[in-house]
Amino acid sequence: MLSLDKVNVSIEGVRVLREVSCGIDEGKTTVLIGRNGAGKTTTLRAIMGLLRLDSGSIRLAAEDLDRMPPHYRAHAGIGYAPEDRRLVPELSVEENIRLPSLALKLDRAETARKLDEVYGLLPELKVMRSRPAGGVSGGQGKMVALGRALTVARRVLLLDEPFQGLAPALALDYARTLGELRKRRPELAMLITESSPALLDRIADRTLQIERGEILVTSAKDRTTHASAI
Repeated sequence: MLSLDKVNVSIEGVRVLREVSCGIDEGKTTVLIGRNGAGKTTTLRAIMGLLRLDSGSIRLAAEDLDRMPPHYRAHAGIGYAPEDRRLVPELSVEENIRLPSLALKLDRAETARKLDEVYGLLPELKVMRSRPAGGVSGGQGKMVALGRALTVARRVLLLDEPFQGLAPALALDYARTLGELRKRRPELAMLITESSPALLDRIADRTLQIERGEILVTSAKDRTTHASAI
């Protein structure tokens, strides 16, 4: 469904991604692991069009995404929850969740349906829906960012370091939520970056390891690694 082919990305003249090639399949959960600075966030930002490619291509099915403006990713059905959440603090929790629906000019019925779906999966957000987003905790903000991403994630969901900074109990809650999402949305392709992927073992179909901007392929079953042909 989502494929990267020999993607190279530089930031301020420094090459960060080197010949990255991988595929994210429909209905599968792919976990991208690596140390800080390995290129995990850069990979997701490149997919979302927030960084320009030096070379290579990114495709969603038959569509060539790197030829499209960044906002097209949401129109194409890709939801993205960045590591730093990027909430609008002056708006309420619900207003933050609804922002993509407003940007995509969805009608009231469709917006209400998406909100119901988000609140069904994340009932704690419904409880705090009227609170200013600037007043929620870091962990709660991660949940809000997930809910916002789900309003547009018809085909692909990208999560950047969702467990970073979370207390153990909240991290377990988040992991259970992703497991429930996998059951409710079996068609959804998910790409999740993590430094420590143990909490994702139960839902990961495939694990990729990235080091110094290059991807290694890891078997989801035996965790043995080998360099990919890229």
